[in-house]
Amino acid sequence: MLRNALLYLSAQPRVFSFVRHNRMAKGFASRFVAGETLDSALEAVKRLNDRRITASLDLLGESVRNETEARESARHYIEILDRIGQSRLDANVSLKLTAMGLDVGEEVCIANVQDILERARKHESFVRIDMEGSDYTQRTLDIFYHRLFPSYRGNVGLVLQSYMYRCFSDVQEANAAGARVRLCKGAYKEPASVAYPDKKEVDDSYMRCMRELLLNGHYPGIATHDERIIRETTRFARENQIASNRFEFQMLYGVRRDLQAKLVREGYRLRVYVPFGTQWYPYLMRRLAERPANVAFITGNVLKEIVGRRG
Repeated sequence: MLRNALLYLSAQPRVFSFVRHNRMAKGFASRFVAGETLDSALEAVKRLNDRRITASLDLLGESVRNETEARESARHYIEILDRIGQSRLDANVSLKLTAMGLDVGEEVCIANVQDILERARKHESFVRIDMEGSDYTQRTLDIFYHRLFPSYRGNVGLVLQSYMYRCFSDVQEANAAGARVRLCKGAYKEPASVAYPDKKEVDDSYMRCMRELLLNGHYPGIATHDERIIRETTRFARENQIASNRFEFQMLYGVRRDLQAKLVREGYRLRVYVPFGTQWYPYLMRRLAERPANVAFITGNVLKEIVGRRG
């Protein structure tokens, strides 16, 4: 019921209009979204860099309706890469293939991403291809391995989700190919036919994949706010003499800033995923709706940070 309510609200323009101009709502959103403009996002990245944290910028907005919108989305990403380079910030970008036109036409999508990768190569930067719902998993991997990675090995990587049954074999394939992987748990609501329904199974899968990436991967991104997984990652790295510069932790903008600071103090590399854009309201509502437990997750982690700061 909560999920359906959140999805309904995410699609209501009148609610969006109200929320977008409500001071309290915008204040809450600003905790997790770096504003509506590229300038505001770059300011957020600068503040992160000042704290010795790198970033990955994501322009909010997923599926596009036509080729014109897809090209405009690609143009925005090229501008983001240019501005990052001009500002000499330590950041790269993340994008979704649906935002590049995958649902409009595969060749349209590939051409747009290749244009972005050309600009990334010019700036010696990097583009992370985000993973979406399971309906897109194989299509995303096919495009990555057959159309993107062969020509842009040093400039493109992918995301794998540990709640998918297939994740460990996908990690092994990525390692064998020499591809950079961001490992996350996964946030979309998936059927039990393709994904682990139990949190413990998702966590166990994450641990297996994390160890495989640390042993055989190529500068993996360990994307988690789970302190138990972070402790196991650092323990496993020490035990296997894996230097801290061979991987990085990744977290969401505004989540567990206390833990972010702790990892940096301890000498680990950290990258923060920084979403921005006018579509912040649908973004937040959909993320909460994908897993209503995220409401408790976000609230609980904010409280942990506050308590930690006072302790």
